Amino acid sequence: PLQAGPKSGDDGERLLSDWLANHTEALGADVVVDEVEDGRCNVYARFEGTSDRAVTVDVHLDTVGVEHMEGDPFDGRIEDGRVYGRGSVDTKPTLAVVLQVLEEMRALGERPSRTINLVGTVSEEGGGLLGAARYRDWLLERGQTVEQIVVAEPTMCAPVHGHKGGIGLDVTVHGHAAHSSKPHLGANALSAAARVVVAIDQEQERLAALEAATPVGKGTVSVTELAGGLARNIIPDACTLYVGRRTAPEENIDEVRAALCKLIEDSAAPLSTTIELLYGDGSPGFFQDPSCDLVTVLAQLADTAPATAEYGSNALKYTEVAEQLVVFGPGSIDQAHQAVEWVDIDQLNRAVDIYRTWFTQ
Repeated sequence: PLQAGPKSGDDGERLLSDWLANHTEALGADVVVDEVEDGRCNVYARFEGTSDRAVTVDVHLDTVGVEHMEGDPFDGRIEDGRVYGRGSVDTKPTLAVVLQVLEEMRALGERPSRTINLVGTVSEEGGGLLGAARYRDWLLERGQTVEQIVVAEPTMCAPVHGHKGGIGLDVTVHGHAAHSSKPHLGANALSAAARVVVAIDQEQERLAALEAATPVGKGTVSVTELAGGLARNIIPDACTLYVGRRTAPEENIDEVRAALCKLIEDSAAPLSTTIELLYGDGSPGFFQDPSCDLVTVLAQLADTAPATAEYGSNALKYTEVAEQLVVFGPGSIDQAHQAVEWVDIDQLNRAVDIYRTWFTQ
């Protein structure tokens, strides 16, 4: 993917999308290749089952970057019972596991007991969940919903039934430049930005004092990027910030966005600066009743208690089209995005056993 740095080339997820489409078609799937943007394509592979039940397994095809990784990020080496490399845990394992099970069944002349929709999505890592949003819209355009969706992420094979959503704001503070010997002739964009940072920190203190409505926890907010300044002797006329707001399932995303925009604008208002805000739709958090069939079955098969998570996933885009929704997969999130990424082979074997049993029940 583009996010994986120069070694990955310039084709985004194209090579993997092409491979997945060809491979699943060879396994007997009905395949749709759906372009999301600029040649980056989702793949929807449908394996017909023997009953009227169906499940969708979503696997994002992109990864985070490799520039900070140690060693060859793409060698896929196997050492000490682990598979190493970028994507080895986040989140190619489920793709490999599901394909392994389907290949075994085809070799035996068997079909899954339920229809399996294997969905490969693009642009999950830092890309606004564009692939998942497109698959959701693809279903809605056809008047379809899905009974059960499993979103692949490393959860140590524990069914995760809730996690936070979020919205990000790109903030630009516009001021007026002046010589630093006469600061009163300018409007210091950095000073206004500093007020925004303080206001965001105070808002985080307020959120931390609230009671959580679900096991997912409370909303959080933080400034994670700040840049500005022209020279040491110039009052800066512009400053940019990134404000990230994690939302709890019970929060209304529109209300959160409006309140956050007002907070930012009000905090900088005492200075002669203007605020420019850019943001996307954002996503509310998701929370699935842990007593639903999907969570219960996966918990039983994995012999693991259901859990919630702090991170986000493609699940945020599927609440509108899925009756039951869970995040599930082999490996630990602690190994994701690391300089050395790996997954235990024992976890892969465990996931194979779980999916094999589930697909034939």
